[in-house]
Amino acid sequence: MNYRTKLDQGIFLKRYKRFFADIEWQGQILVAHVPNTGSLKGVNNPGCPCLFSHSENPERKLKQTLEMIQTPAGVWVGVNTSTPNIVVREALAAVLGKMIKVPPAWEHWGGFDSLHPEYKVNPETRLDFALSKKDSSKKHFIEVKNVTLLVGESVQFPDAETTRGQKHLSELMKLMEAGHTAEIIFTVQRSDGHSFSPADDIDPEYGRLLRLALQRGLRVSPFVVNLSEERALLSDRLLPIKI
Repeated sequence: MNYRTKLDQGIFLKRYKRFFADIEWQGQILVAHVPNTGSLKGVNNPGCPCLFSHSENPERKLKQTLEMIQTPAGVWVGVNTSTPNIVVREALAAVLGKMIKVPPAWEHWGGFDSLHPEYKVNPETRLDFALSKKDSSKKHFIEVKNVTLLVGESVQFPDAETTRGQKHLSELMKLMEAGHTAEIIFTVQRSDGHSFSPADDIDPEYGRLLRLALQRGLRVSPFVVNLSEERALLSDRLLPIKI
């Protein structure tokens, strides 16, 4: 995913009302949109550098969007929750379109022909992606989650209780029972984690369901996202799972 223009760097001052952030830039205070419903635990660090994008859409009230915050240790963390779906979609399209030499961590996507975003599995639930084959009724379902929380050397999800995430795990298990395959991709928008685990102290029910789904065949893929001021790309670096 290439940003339309190179991101600008400012100083992150505060987040408030969930979707607003004050950023200091070139001697002025900008109010930016925060596209993240989570708590930003461990990332909400006033006074740290941040990267943000500008919008030229005249209908937008907030012209800036917070994209990344730098930790005190100097690591950039992506906070825009729309980024994961875009980078995953680009990776899936590249594999299915045979546009790249497929890395081993992505090879399980290679046997499919079609990509279906926002796939409706029932009247109440859509999953991020479904992959299908021309000669089969069985699909490979994918749900994407954004990961920003670091505890010790482990990145963890979620950073706030997520009943929606619990529901997605239950739906994926039902689909596997029906004969489909399923995968949850945890897009890790930071480079300093060495393993992945569920945040049991924040949402123990999510951790319980994730372990149960893993036992029943769910593929869990914690992929690191490579971030820069120009672009965000899904890497094939797969973190070990410790649950």
